[in-house]
Amino acid sequence: MRTVGLLLLSALCSISKSHLDHGEPSKQRSQQEPLVRTKRRWVLSTIELQEEDPGPYPKSISQMFNERVGNHEFQISGNGVDQDPMNVFTIDSHTGEVFAHRAVDREQYEKPFHIKFDILDKDTKKKLDRELAFDVEIMDLNDNAPTFKNSRMTIEVNEKTTGYLPGKLDVIDRDQAGTPNSKITVSLISQEPKEPQISLEQLYNTQAQLTLKSGCFDYDKIKKYEVRLIAKDHGQPSLSSTAVLTINILDGNTHPPMFKEKEYQGEVMELQIIQDVLRVAVEDKDTPNTEGWQAEYFIIKGNEEGSYKIDTDPKTNEGILSVVKGKDYESTSFVTLEVGVKNKEPLWVCKEKASSGTKKDFYDTAVITIKVKDVNDPPVFAQNPVVLHVMEEEDPGKVLFTPEVKDVDSDVSQIRYELLEDPNNYVSIDKKTGKLTSVKKMDRELALLNGTGIYTILIAAIDNGEPPATATCTVQIHLSDVNDNKPELVNKGVTLCANKGNKVMVAARDADISPYAGPFFFSLKNDEKILKLWKLDPSSGDECGLVSKKDLYFGNYLVPLEIRDQQNMLAQETLEVMVCDCEEDNVCRSKKRIGASLGPAGIGAAFAGLLFFLLLLLIFICKCKKAFKPIKEEGIQTFMNYNQEGGLSECKTEPILLLTPTGSTAVTDGVKKGFFKASQYHPATMDGVYGYKRSALGMGDDMNLLGGWRQRDTLSRNGAQTFKRTTVSTSTLQSSSWNHNRNSSFHRGALKHSLLSDQHISDHLNRRLYTLDGTRAYSPEFGPFIYAHEGGGSRCPSLDGISVNTTEEDLTFLNNLGPKFKTLGQICQQALEQKDVEL
Repeated sequence: MRTVGLLLLSALCSISKSHLDHGEPSKQRSQQEPLVRTKRRWVLSTIELQEEDPGPYPKSISQMFNERVGNHEFQISGNGVDQDPMNVFTIDSHTGEVFAHRAVDREQYEKPFHIKFDILDKDTKKKLDRELAFDVEIMDLNDNAPTFKNSRMTIEVNEKTTGYLPGKLDVIDRDQAGTPNSKITVSLISQEPKEPQISLEQLYNTQAQLTLKSGCFDYDKIKKYEVRLIAKDHGQPSLSSTAVLTINILDGNTHPPMFKEKEYQGEVMELQIIQDVLRVAVEDKDTPNTEGWQAEYFIIKGNEEGSYKIDTDPKTNEGILSVVKGKDYESTSFVTLEVGVKNKEPLWVCKEKASSGTKKDFYDTAVITIKVKDVNDPPVFAQNPVVLHVMEEEDPGKVLFTPEVKDVDSDVSQIRYELLEDPNNYVSIDKKTGKLTSVKKMDRELALLNGTGIYTILIAAIDNGEPPATATCTVQIHLSDVNDNKPELVNKGVTLCANKGNKVMVAARDADISPYAGPFFFSLKNDEKILKLWKLDPSSGDECGLVSKKDLYFGNYLVPLEIRDQQNMLAQETLEVMVCDCEEDNVCRSKKRIGASLGPAGIGAAFAGLLFFLLLLLIFICKCKKAFKPIKEEGIQTFMNYNQEGGLSECKTEPILLLTPTGSTAVTDGVKKGFFKASQYHPATMDGVYGYKRSALGMGDDMNLLGGWRQRDTLSRNGAQTFKRTTVSTSTLQSSSWNHNRNSSFHRGALKHSLLSDQHISDHLNRRLYTLDGTRAYSPEFGPFIYAHEGGGSRCPSLDGISVNTTEEDLTFLNNLGPKFKTLGQICQQALEQKDVEL
């Protein structure tokens, strides 16, 4: 152990005496006192500690000094103090002496211990000087022996291996690198067996490899070697360790395969193809099922025509001879083959044994003799295959082909023929001559021909030998096309995407071939409705373009088309066109359901709105409702039925009319007023008739007189009388008519009086005929009609302003009732003239 001299600490700075030494703040220094720059510096030396030092502990390893005296203390920190490993080193805070408290293993902590020293003020714990950092190095002790990674190792070496053997020997020493403690020497102690001699070569300080520099391994003699190795370091004292290496020898191809027999015989039938005619066996001393044992056979000579081949049975390692092409007995009856054998792995021969005569390219040979036995040869067609050209749709009965056959072993006249393949039964065959004759029309467009137009027939010729031999011949009939097929649409329906354009392509096809097929000529049927909607562009080719002339409603349309091929053969097709909006791939969009739903909030809002509306309606009704007022007693105010086109009087009248005169009645118009009394009516009219009519040419006006009245023979208390009066603006009043209709509001005509009778009708007609003068006009002297007394009810409000003049006055004031009534009269007169009504 080296002692530290002048350890740490000579102070080279002088510190001026100031208030700082006495703990006073520097701010109290007089402004006139000059500032002096000072420096301090630690002086450090090397600290070394022996690895695994036995002690005793604690053991002083260094002393720290500083020129400062007074109230201060020392402190250390870092590895071995407050960092792993903890509490290895401490310092006396007063004297600065550093102690080690236990032994340290260098291999566990290979890096030096980095320790920092500080001097602190005892009171404030503030640093009084700069920090000093240094390393404590552990001096290595040769306490670790070099070791092999594996104390027992096994490697496999092929027997033909020479030079470096596979596998390297790695050694480890944990002592400090670059020192004698970690310098290693590896050597071979012993080997068993001792031949061939194995040596060791050290590659690096920690790596070595075995070599075989002379001799060869022989698997047949020795299959396993055991080598002992040692590794030593150069430390004091030297340490070492050993290992055992086992070498397993693998068999190599050191023995060639040898045929067990040198000659083999076999026989085959003439022209026969057969597997496994015969087998040949070999012997190999190498390990079975290795590449050095597996045999490969080959034919050296005698197989110039390639009729034979020889393979290896992987299980038995035998050679299998096969015939791959039949041999003709007439050409040869014996075949001699020379075959050889070798291993898959090349043969290896040790140099020391090469003098024995065995060479690397050595292989063994054997001879195989094959006898060819004669058999009945089959007939031979002079032409095979046969190609014929026939027009399709020809009439049957045509001789298509007569074969020519030769047979060296049989009489040709004894050969019979058979039809082996005729898919559509188009032909028949003569069993003696082989003549092929068509039996029905042939179709070039037959589905089984796949568009080739070639119909294939297979015939056979069979001789009378033992056993019978058969030969086959293929007859290919090429059918020539005729125009026997009309063009047709490829697709009967297409989709016109309105959102992508107004055109869709329509393709056609023809089962025939050119010149009986396309390009085609397309046209629309001569129909005005079709021509208004569609046109073709282009109209020729393998397809045409169908174009809509205007926007069409979505739906299906049937478009008749005429298609002609190049020979003008016409085909009429109907194309179904679906017009719609399309999505991708020209597929019509699916119809979406139209629906809506309200959530809870929407339903609540709807009910609230409805309730609010009903509340407003109720308030409005209550505000606008008028107080109840009694209706004045007056007529029912029903309307008069103006569309009567019957006779001048009712068909039936009531038998009893109370036509009691009552006071006077006032009639008012826009020009003048007239007064007359009901009692002035002519008595001749008081016969129970409800109304009378006077007619003349001129203006007409209407007047409705409403009033309450009573009648004994009715069930209603209130009634209405409607009078229609027509006047003529002439010097004298020619005629007038009054029609009276009465409607009952109680039963609405449901009740009818049983008092009407045929007698009443007869009396009425007699009275009417009495007054007529034969001109179908009423008598101008017809007196006024007196109606029944209507009681004293209230008058119609519209007649309240009418004043009745008691003076007697005729009805001349009706000649001029004012412009309003004249206009109304002209309209009514014009309507009567249009209806051709005679008044």
